[in-house]
Amino acid sequence: MIALFGGTFDPIHLGHINMATQCITELSLDALHFLPCAVPVHKAQPGITDTHRLAMLSLATEGNSKFRIDHRELKRQGPSYSLLSLQECRAEQPNTPLVFLMGMDSFNSLPSWFKWQEIIELCHIVVYQRPGEIQSTAAELSDYLARSLTVDSRALHHQLGGLCYFLSGQKLDAASSEIRKRIKNRENTEHLLTDKVRNYINEHLLYAE
Repeated sequence: MIALFGGTFDPIHLGHINMATQCITELSLDALHFLPCAVPVHKAQPGITDTHRLAMLSLATEGNSKFRIDHRELKRQGPSYSLLSLQECRAEQPNTPLVFLMGMDSFNSLPSWFKWQEIIELCHIVVYQRPGEIQSTAAELSDYLARSLTVDSRALHHQLGGLCYFLSGQKLDAASSEIRKRIKNRENTEHLLTDKVRNYINEHLLYAE
């Protein structure tokens, strides 16, 4: 089973790493692919270059043999629709269960995603809930969970997609937007970034005034 973890990673932080590591451990994944997007549909355009984002991703993930970096959305023209990436991955892995890992904020907005009903059939949705985050009670999500929610991680290995699972491990509260503000204000980020990523940011004067 393989997971895709999409995002701007602007910058990648320890919350992302914690989330990905938990997903690998709890679901017994073969690999987890970080999927940096070029033109995010639901978030602001990254404020730094793709080269910088990829460099920090490489530094943050180099210690885990199950981590991969998938460049397909950076190479694609136009908006980074998750459906397109999932369709490509399904064509490449026709017999492998696929997981799409997301935070609660993304899960709550899922019904607004491009052809989201096709997304949830192509893969399993796995949700990471940060401290203080609340699940939406929107009718579309409630209907989806009523037919798809499972608390048995083993079930995800026995079908190619269609299920929803919430990670149950330790949470680490971190957000890229808050980290960018802290860097701009010259506040401490040691508890939010790996040493290599923090040194890279300092070396290249990223997110400063």
